[in-house]
Amino acid sequence: MTKKKPKVSVLTPIYNTNPDHLRECIESILNQTFSDFEFIILNDSPDNLEIEKIVLSYKDKRIKYLKNEKNIGITKSRNKLLDCSCGEYIAIFDHDDISLPMRLETEVNYLDKHPNIGVVSCNTQWFPANNQTNHPVDNLAIKITLTHSNVVAHTAMMIRRSVLDYSNIRYEEEYSPAEDYMLCIRLMEYTMFHNIPDVLLKYRFTDDNTTNKIWDKMINADAMCRCVAMARYPYLYKLSQSGDAKHHMWIRLLGFIPFIKIRKNGAKVKYSLFGLFPLFYIKG
Repeated sequence: MTKKKPKVSVLTPIYNTNPDHLRECIESILNQTFSDFEFIILNDSPDNLEIEKIVLSYKDKRIKYLKNEKNIGITKSRNKLLDCSCGEYIAIFDHDDISLPMRLETEVNYLDKHPNIGVVSCNTQWFPANNQTNHPVDNLAIKITLTHSNVVAHTAMMIRRSVLDYSNIRYEEEYSPAEDYMLCIRLMEYTMFHNIPDVLLKYRFTDDNTTNKIWDKMINADAMCRCVAMARYPYLYKLSQSGDAKHHMWIRLLGFIPFIKIRKNGAKVKYSLFGLFPLFYIKG
């Protein structure tokens, strides 16, 4: 009898993780309101027996513990997790964050109801500073902003496996530690995005946070990603220009009849019919 595949694969690489943070991370997934998942945890610090002991202390059959023979780095570890997973949806989750109880259920429900969306994420609460993100929600607004800034919370992202398989997209080591940003830039060509406006995840941002430790390298990698995005999607990048000046472009019927005017003013993108009749706007 063929074993039923889980709906979701939750993928978490760990590396010398703070033991208390690791417990919070694991328990936040085990306590989800949605239960049809496999939770694959890959240890990229194989000599750290303490965190191995913590993972193995959880007797939940949904947990699959893997350990690299030697440290291979975050990008290769993320790709290994992808290759070891079998869920219809891939939920990314980093080792020191906390998923709120409704996270998986909310994201799964959204993807189930919107088959045209391949990537969904959400807003996050940064702690202990208690700041909250306010990311653009809709596909176009997200893609416009992605040309100069990553506004898809990677640690809260859920992706359709079919999109990854069809596009043959994986994480790229040359852009590490911004490999998550480049993943989004590559996916822009193949699928649509959505950010759920609710906060579904708590993002730990402290002096021990991985991003903080490699900040200079992160800035350089981020700049490389932005260069790729600007060159690959010049139309979207032109829309993304910020500042006090107003920028506009036209969607033209038959390639030449001005039809819908797209005007950007700061973080707001307005759409109007023939440039006269307001249709809607998107706030970034």
